[in-house]
Amino acid sequence: MHALYLKPKEHRRLFKGHLWSFSNELQSLPRDIAAGETVRLYTNEGKFIGTGFYNPHSLISFRLLSRTGELPDGEFFRKKILAALRLRERLYPEEETNAYRLVHGESDGLPGLVIDRFDTAFVLQVFSAGMDLHLPLICDILRETFDPSSIFVRNESVLRELEGLPLYKKTVFGTQADALKTIHDTGIVYRVNLLEGHKTGFFLDQRENRRMVRKFAGGAEVLDVFTSDGGFALNALHAGAASATMVDISREALFRASENARLNGFSGFDTLQGDAFDVLGDLGSKKRSFDLVIVDPPSFTKSRKNLPTALKAYKKLNKLGLGMVRNGGFYATASCSRHVSESDFLDTVHQASIAAGKHLRLVFRNAQPGDHPVLLSMPETSYLKFACFYVTGN
Repeated sequence: MHALYLKPKEHRRLFKGHLWSFSNELQSLPRDIAAGETVRLYTNEGKFIGTGFYNPHSLISFRLLSRTGELPDGEFFRKKILAALRLRERLYPEEETNAYRLVHGESDGLPGLVIDRFDTAFVLQVFSAGMDLHLPLICDILRETFDPSSIFVRNESVLRELEGLPLYKKTVFGTQADALKTIHDTGIVYRVNLLEGHKTGFFLDQRENRRMVRKFAGGAEVLDVFTSDGGFALNALHAGAASATMVDISREALFRASENARLNGFSGFDTLQGDAFDVLGDLGSKKRSFDLVIVDPPSFTKSRKNLPTALKAYKKLNKLGLGMVRNGGFYATASCSRHVSESDFLDTVHQASIAAGKHLRLVFRNAQPGDHPVLLSMPETSYLKFACFYVTGN
């Protein structure tokens, strides 16, 4: 097994619990080691740090797997996956939900690997060359451990290109027809498409925040922007909202959202297809207003260098969204970019409220749920910001 050495003092972050070493921290970047190969990493003084995946073509050159020298074999992956399962079983009893994130990458000791469970189906995403090499083994372990009905791979994220990996999606086990699954979450049923829905088929990371908006939804007229499969709107209707307007640029997403509303026996909903900025601008020109507005956009930046542009877009979006809220109503907004800090996020909303002529009182804020755990030693594992505000005029 190849050995790599860090430059002086570059081990300190790893000894505090971080799992990455960057290309400029290594003494050398050997090109004769294949991307994804398992190597041993040492400090500049020769002290063993651990085993992990190496990629000479990535800014993240080393991803730590084990501090005791374990190798990524079947037993290693089985142990890690079962440990992750024990946590999820504590967090989410079957009667509450049958869908959750089983493995959240670095936070579960499996850097670059995401596994989402939807009842008896599993969807995987891989973001590192090392995990990509071990994908067949991981799928075999899932079959042995869970006896799933189907396994899908959704490797469509542009983050894979940073590792020199191709983008694709495929059915590993089962058939394409198995991609249509029915899941339940705290009293609401969803019909999801694991091959065509966003990311792995459904946004699991907003589950607790969707539940939170029920507190403000009774009798309300609701606007849900970037609705995707209808998650926030359905929770509002479940809580007795008078109506819910669901907005998304995707016709397919709005079809799924409408089908989910009907599946739960909800009425009083409608859909608007279009770019969120355009739809909100049009609603504003028509003097439309709502008691509860939810804005849950995709990430506006994948890198820190684009952060200023992203913050301008967040400010514009939140100004438009706040303009839709009636006096005494509620506004819920989010950011899923890890490059946007919570302080930047809240400051952007504050600036938007000034521009919109609104006074905000923060009544709830949250982050990602327990099946997307955060390593305190690794801020990169924290990405979701969510806040609810009570809105009045200035």
